[in-house]
Amino acid sequence: MPLEDRDPARWRGQQVNGEVSGTPQLRGTGDPPPWGTPAPDGSRTEAMAEGWEPGPAPGDRDVTFGGAPQRAGQEPWQREEALMGELSELVQKVVKSSSWWERHGVDISILTCSFLLLPAGFLCLRSAQAIPFLVGVLTLGVVHHTLTVKGSHLASHNALTESKSWGKVWAIFFIELCSAFTAEQATYNHVKIHHGYTNVIGLGDSSTWKVPFLNRYIYMFIAPLAVPIITPLVALDLLRNVEWKAALRTLCCMFLGLYCHYWLLLHVSGFQSPWSALLCMLLTRSLLAHPYIHVNIFQHIGLPMFAADRKPKRIHLMSLGVLNLPRNALLDWSFGHSLISCHVEHHLFPGLSDNMCLKIKPIVSQYLKQKKLPYNEDTYTSRLRLFLRRYEELMVHAPPITELVGIQ
Repeated sequence: MPLEDRDPARWRGQQVNGEVSGTPQLRGTGDPPPWGTPAPDGSRTEAMAEGWEPGPAPGDRDVTFGGAPQRAGQEPWQREEALMGELSELVQKVVKSSSWWERHGVDISILTCSFLLLPAGFLCLRSAQAIPFLVGVLTLGVVHHTLTVKGSHLASHNALTESKSWGKVWAIFFIELCSAFTAEQATYNHVKIHHGYTNVIGLGDSSTWKVPFLNRYIYMFIAPLAVPIITPLVALDLLRNVEWKAALRTLCCMFLGLYCHYWLLLHVSGFQSPWSALLCMLLTRSLLAHPYIHVNIFQHIGLPMFAADRKPKRIHLMSLGVLNLPRNALLDWSFGHSLISCHVEHHLFPGLSDNMCLKIKPIVSQYLKQKKLPYNEDTYTSRLRLFLRRYEELMVHAPPITELVGIQ
């Protein structure tokens, strides 16, 4: 049964290659908490987002799941944490046996290659012929998204290096200088909130990607072109929430990154007017904006959603609320495996690099299937059809809250 044909208020199984196997029944109930509600278990958010074996959270509902080994005298939350602990041990063995090249080198080399392609991209734009000019646009567009999406994402999780100090440097470089955003807010909103409370209504439910007043076709196909303009404007608004020193640093990095791009187009690519250079900036920075927006909504929205006081434990929260897309050469290079075909693995182990997420994928998928836990997979075109058909339900109206009600 395709994912898109599931009833969101009654979900009985995982999809693996179009088949469904037994998992907890889900049914809609309750109302979402008010917006702005403080994150529950705030002191545990970082542990949930980055740790592999978080402890039980107060207020988490004890739910029995199919596939969890039940032992005499063992509480449901203990059984659920045992699952995460067992999976973590399997993954840690792979990580410890992997070389530095596998853990970090592969992804660093991709980012380095992208930097090395920048001169060729700017020089191609000097050509008066259509084909070299288009090659320059495509080159700069792919490089821009590799640095701003893949680089920023890895840096926000400190997955580029073992050093926290260097991790901070790379976060500032990729998020602020390359992406024109604020590192502190990007890391907090993505790592602490989205990862800590994946698909929890009002917290990590991807609501920031919803623009209810836009119709489906404008949102899906036209609005993404405005991402390069909206991103720095949102960053400026978020600077109110950071210290003045961090805000000043962010402003300087944002200005430097944007101005360097503009200056290179004028003095290296040979654009004759400021407006033509700005138009080229918009074109290259929005080249992959459509799949960027699509991926961010396809992999979470439309899956089970939970109230803050009724969310399941970590392994079930991530397996229920996260979806993998198929591998794609362009998106794997520009966005990284952890955002495309290994998103489930990334949410379970967010500190791993893209290459390591790809390496542990067989282990994670096999383990979840053995324990009869969801391992959601679907195609890009299938999700696109789903969102176009059910846009009002998924992107305009508040999604129904899901309650897990035992073994089915």
